[in-house]
Formats: sequence, structure tokens, C-alpha cells
Amino acid sequence: MSTDRGPATDRFDRPLGDLRISVTDRCNFRCVYCMPREVFGPGFEFLSRSELLTFEEIHRLAGIFVDLGVDKIRLTGGEPLLRRDVDQLVGMLAGLAGLSDLTMTTNASLLPRKAEALRAAGLRRITVSLDALDDDVFRAMSDVKVPVSTVLDGIRAASEAGLSPVKVNMVVKRGANEDQILPLAEYFRGSGHILRFIEFMDVGNSNGWRMDDVVTAREIRDTVDARWPLEPLDPNYTGEVANRYRYRDGEGEVGIIASVTRPFCGSCTRARITANGELFTCLFSGTGHDLREPLRAGASDEELRAMIRGIWERRADRYSELRSRATVDLPRVEMSRIGG
Repeated sequence: MSTDRGPATDRFDRPLGDLRISVTDRCNFRCVYCMPREVFGPGFEFLSRSELLTFEEIHRLAGIFVDLGVDKIRLTGGEPLLRRDVDQLVGMLAGLAGLSDLTMTTNASLLPRKAEALRAAGLRRITVSLDALDDDVFRAMSDVKVPVSTVLDGIRAASEAGLSPVKVNMVVKRGANEDQILPLAEYFRGSGHILRFIEFMDVGNSNGWRMDDVVTAREIRDTVDARWPLEPLDPNYTGEVANRYRYRDGEGEVGIIASVTRPFCGSCTRARITANGELFTCLFSGTGHDLREPLRAGASDEELRAMIRGIWERRADRYSELRSRATVDLPRVEMSRIGG
């Protein structure tokens, strides 16, 4: 096992380039595709404060991952803005040499009062989850009484703070919110923000996923294209997961993330760390690798670097390419633990 610095690559020569760090497993929403209330109800046991990685532990691990080739870090949850003083963590990570992109994914409900502090601390971009423009549909998807206007206020606050363009993610589930594709597209056309549609995925085992519930990328594209003609755009960078399209009339762009019908395993460069320090090398993994124990047991940076490099070099994940009834039924980590 090599301990030298420099990019790590896996068995399929995929470099380690992106790191997603969950800072909490808690969320103030109960979205049906992520944290359904019947599973994550009042009796659900969340992580205790002592189980969470401290900001100093996260910063140390992030620096080691940057040594191994990571140049993009995204903070996730749960809902990351529920983590107290998360802007302090942003400031710590923003100072890492070699990091080109520091972002966050949020439901935006707390953004109006936190956007400026996040930008001042060094956050560069933000992604907001928004699955409907209609209040009734939105509340059915998120299972909370928060109105859509709260999320839109969060997006506005992020934009005014300089966290722009905002990327807006819509998970599309058949029979639930596919009628919101065009209203959301119309709302964000010409806004300078980028709407991205995501096929309903079988992350975790609690969201009742069925292939019949997937509105495919082709259907989504055809729906938008029929109203506002689209043309494809080249990826911004190697490994970009969204298929990009621009409106032919110049009113911006949309993206479609098609993990189910158009797997992009071959270019996946992402690693994920849960709030309690488990490393996962695939969004659909069943088990992770404990980094917290060696971290707290006094492992040196060199030892941690060698451990992480070894995990990545053994990586052979390609779940979406192999997806079948047999794999769909296997236990997998929940989205609320691993982030998106």
C-alpha cells in the first residue's frame, strides 16, 4: 500500500476527485424519497453529538483527501445548515490549498439567515433541493408544512449573497410531481440559475423505490423540449453527472441526472464521508469504512492517507451499470446518512 501523495485511482482507473461530507444525519424535512416519516419518525435514533466528526476531524480528513487528488468538496447531510456553526467549518475548508470548489447542498429553509455568513466564510456555490412549485405537491413530497416561498426566499438570499448561479435539484417521481417539470422550468428560465432534474433513484431501502416510478431522462427532456426547444451542451468537466442542455432561445440551461437509465459509473470520481466518519465509495454501497476509529486512536496523517488510498485503489463499484432485481434488493446506506 503506497503512502505517497498524489492522485489515487481505482481498479477502473477512475481518479479520486470529489468528496462529499455529511455534517449531520438530521433534517427538518421528511422527503418521501430520502427520509420517509414512517421510518424516520419520533422514535428514530439519530447520531449523538459525540458520534459526529468534529470540525477539526473533518478538516484533517479533507486535507488528506486533497493530497490524494480531491479538488471538489460538497457539504451535505441530512440538512447541513442544522449543524451548529457550520460556517466555521466552511471557513476551515476554504483555506485548503489545492481545493478548487467548495459547495453545499441544502433544502434552503434556513438559508435566508445564513447565506451571507456562508459566503463570507468562503462557500463558493450552493445547490438547493426543490421538487415542486405548487405548495400542495411540494408539501406532499417534503412532508412538512413549509411553503415553497420559504425555499424560494432561500434561493434569493443565496443569490444576493453571491452564491450564484444556484443549482436547483428536482427529484422527479412518477405519480407524485412529474406535472411540476414545466412549472419549475418556466420559473427558472432566464433567472441565471440552473435547474437540474434527477431520476428517482434506489438509494437506501426505505423509499419504496420501483422502476415504474422512474420518469426517465428521455421523458423529462422531451417534455421540456416540446415546450422550449433544447440543444445539448458539452460537460463542464470530466465526470460531470448531469447531461447539460441549453434553451435554443438563449434563456439559460437545464441538466438531467440519469443514474438509472444512463449510468455514469465509468466516470464516477466521488467518495462520501458520513457524519460519523464512515467512508463510502459508492452512493449505493451497503457498507462503509470506519475512519473515525483510527482518527481518534491517534493514527498519523501518513497512516490515514495510506488507508484511504488503499480503499480507493480496491474500489470496483459500478452499481448503476449492474442494477438488477438482485442488486436492488440488497441492503444499502440511506441517503440521509450518505448525502446526495
